[in-house]
Amino acid sequence: MSSPHTSNINNPKIIILVLYYSRHGATRKLAEFIAQGIDATAGCEARLRTVPAVSAVSEATESSIPEQGAPYVELVDLEQCAGLALGSPTRFGNMASAMKYFWDGTSAQWLGGTLAGKPACVFTSTGSLHGGQETTLLSMMTPLFHHGMLLMGLPYTLPELMTTSSGGTPYGASHWAGMNGTNPISAESRILAIAQGSRLAETARKLQGE
Repeated sequence: MSSPHTSNINNPKIIILVLYYSRHGATRKLAEFIAQGIDATAGCEARLRTVPAVSAVSEATESSIPEQGAPYVELVDLEQCAGLALGSPTRFGNMASAMKYFWDGTSAQWLGGTLAGKPACVFTSTGSLHGGQETTLLSMMTPLFHHGMLLMGLPYTLPELMTTSSGGTPYGASHWAGMNGTNPISAESRILAIAQGSRLAETARKLQGE
């Protein structure tokens, strides 16, 4: 996976941005499986990035470097990527406020068409089995549509979509993490997440003329 300041000029591989927010680690694990599918695709490399938490206390600030997990995303990452996988845990059927806060600050990239025409997919994790996986995935699609991205999901040609009982939807990969976030990612959810990363990377390659 690429370093924080790797660019397409110095790296011949196509960069696919995997951007996520994770409070307890479940969404991060799903992001890592998606990155695995991207890295397994010839000519492609996953760039894992996260966003800082937001606080209701105005004086509270996050460290410039996360204590664990991926580095924080920079707007240049949107410019350098050829595709995007976007993930967030569910907050009452919606994306987490930290992720929405990041997208609310991308007006310049929207005006400049930075992401227009690039492929994208979404993924999520939930505390309860019916805790809003699909609506959260749909909520993350909205800003991506506004940015002109090409949204893609998971096809039913993947048999795991028909057999999974712990996550995985045609809108994108998902995971039932449990109330304490301790449920392991099931075999089906892992396969679907890796497949989603591969599908996104392959599509980005084709759009790049590779």
